[in-house]
Amino acid sequence: MSDKKSSIELFETGENFYSQNFFGCHQTEQDKQKGCIFRVWAPNAQNVWLVGDFNGWDRSLLLKKVVQVGVWEIFTIKPNEGDFYKYLVKQADGREVYKIDPFAIAFEKRPNNAAVIQRLPEKQWHDEVWQSKNNQDTHFNRPLAIYEVHASSWQRETDGTPYTFGQLKEILIPYVKEMGFTHIEFMPLMEHPLGESWGYQLTGYFALCAHYGTISEFQEFVEACHLNNLGVLVDWVPGHFCVNDDSLAYFDGTPQFEYTDPTQAENIRWGALNFDLGKPQVQSFLISSALYWIELFHIDGIRVDAVSNMLYLDYDEGSTNLNADGNNRNWAGFYFLQKLNAVVKSIHPNVMMIAEESSAETKITGMLESGALGFDYKWNLGWMNDTLRFYEMDAAFRKSNFQLLTFSFMYMMNEQYILPFSHDEVVHGKRSLMHKMWGDRYKQFAQLRNLYVYLMTYPGKKLLFMGSEWGQFLEWRYDQRLEWTDLADEMNASMQQFTKQLNLFYKKEKALWELDHLPQSIEIIDADNSEETILSFIRQGKKDTDFLIIVLNFAPVERQNFAIGVPFSGTYEEVLNTELKEYGGTWTKGNQTSYTTKQSFKQFSYQIQTIVPSLGAIILKPQKIDRRS
Repeated sequence: MSDKKSSIELFETGENFYSQNFFGCHQTEQDKQKGCIFRVWAPNAQNVWLVGDFNGWDRSLLLKKVVQVGVWEIFTIKPNEGDFYKYLVKQADGREVYKIDPFAIAFEKRPNNAAVIQRLPEKQWHDEVWQSKNNQDTHFNRPLAIYEVHASSWQRETDGTPYTFGQLKEILIPYVKEMGFTHIEFMPLMEHPLGESWGYQLTGYFALCAHYGTISEFQEFVEACHLNNLGVLVDWVPGHFCVNDDSLAYFDGTPQFEYTDPTQAENIRWGALNFDLGKPQVQSFLISSALYWIELFHIDGIRVDAVSNMLYLDYDEGSTNLNADGNNRNWAGFYFLQKLNAVVKSIHPNVMMIAEESSAETKITGMLESGALGFDYKWNLGWMNDTLRFYEMDAAFRKSNFQLLTFSFMYMMNEQYILPFSHDEVVHGKRSLMHKMWGDRYKQFAQLRNLYVYLMTYPGKKLLFMGSEWGQFLEWRYDQRLEWTDLADEMNASMQQFTKQLNLFYKKEKALWELDHLPQSIEIIDADNSEETILSFIRQGKKDTDFLIIVLNFAPVERQNFAIGVPFSGTYEEVLNTELKEYGGTWTKGNQTSYTTKQSFKQFSYQIQTIVPSLGAIILKPQKIDRRS
């Protein structure tokens, strides 16, 4: 079987996971002439022309339909490296539309949208130590503190021009490393026509957004991250795509990339179109895109956006066509996601696959054989929503709403979770994390420190959106850089220092991540103290003596002589206190070492007493204990 026939047949059966190597534009040689071969999938088009700088955008280059399944092809010596091009598609109904190349690896800067003829760079990677580390030890058993970034608004030029990855390499990487995070997660970096979509309305699934620089610049950025012991994750959107007429939408004039049923194809909520995830060619296209980003850029993980939209027929607004039995499950989406994870994991077992998913009806993480989708992690959006509702609440009402914090203990081991305080929580009038906090400015910062201790000590991996680390007051704005001037304020600077120290503490303490997704990683001390509004629990490492005691006070009242149940007799040392002056609090020194007394406390035979600061959090660690007790 010829390579061409094999590529087409695999594409048609949903098994060509490197379809970009066949479709798109490729510089090659035929009959001893150097030129470019262009291939595009448009099964119901009447004609397809190649137009670009090299032919004056005229109709002189007509593609040939090489097979009945709808692959069009042309070889020409006219184009040159760097030329712009599009396809002029005479659609099924005779309408003629200029379309992008779905497999293009580069585009001109928006608002223009022509593809760019470009060779892939031949990168010689030097991140072998990082790759070897990932092969030796799974990410499940390591700390994971993710710094979520929108690449074009973390920092900008004074004229508003976004930084390229060449510039970000010099300032973002040292900053994230200094702050103690383990990974950077970027909101979508693929080509998109509208900055206001934040990258979630994609057009170029194989192209780095031109505003972010070149392929080589992003490769160099990722390599520099790996050399600095930082991982890189990227958001990816396989559920829906940009509705623009010049992109993928009804490419050949019929439902090609989208569902045939217009009710299922139209995404009302986001003004987009939904991919037909049951169509084999679409599966080839999307899985090829995922592997392209993983392999070309050495990406350490992909966060799949809006998984619920792919799983449920009634997730969107408007009318819905359910299954014949009244079931709302989108089985095409379900099986596509299983296939995606199976393919990625078979080739790159250590790449993280992360789902942003809001329901509890489908098992998201775990083995495919168990009926799960096969993701490594799921964003715990229920925990996030309940937690932020609680912290926004006037302290006077917290005692009667304590279940907002404690309910999550009922399901915290149902999935392998990431705890996200993401971009979605600091836009559209929701206010920044700092601004959500109840009370005056001092109380807001005190509670933000408290919140971050809760985030870093609760079972699960961690994610924090940029700017939240110092308590930016303003909401995130996609078209402006972060409010770096905030750091001239002592309270913001102290908050930034606290976040850094908390990240470093998290990475150092194995009890906070060694058994993250196992029930034995946590033991509740007291989740019933709604009257004083204090929550206490233990985080446990592999060794029975390696544990931390976490106490969080959600009331604006300092608790003197506060009793805490402990598992062993001995002494306990305070290792973190959110009210220390260096973090923006008022305490000049922390609590003294605590000594146990032989008094029972719930399931514990011993207890200690200490002071818990108003709206504060403390962490204690066993210093000298008697394991025989």
